[in-house]
Amino acid sequence: MAKLRVLSGKDVCRILEKNGFSEIRRRGSHIVMQKKTNDSTITVPVPNHQELRMGTLRSIIRQSQIKRTDFEV
Repeated sequence: MAKLRVLSGKDVCRILEKNGFSEIRRRGSHIVMQKKTNDSTITVPVPNHQELRMGTLRSIIRQSQIKRTDFEV
């Protein structure tokens, strides 16, 4: 596996938007992204920080069900 890039909250939101997510709301320093599928709705909170911690980024990848390769170097 390749290394994950250091991404900002805005970068992650752009990647999520390319994969069908849309911004639902902002509150404080968090952006809530959502994607509706045939049988469910996937909701992912994204901190709007300059650099996301690796654990936070892994959690966003897991919740969004997007391939890890979209977030790698």
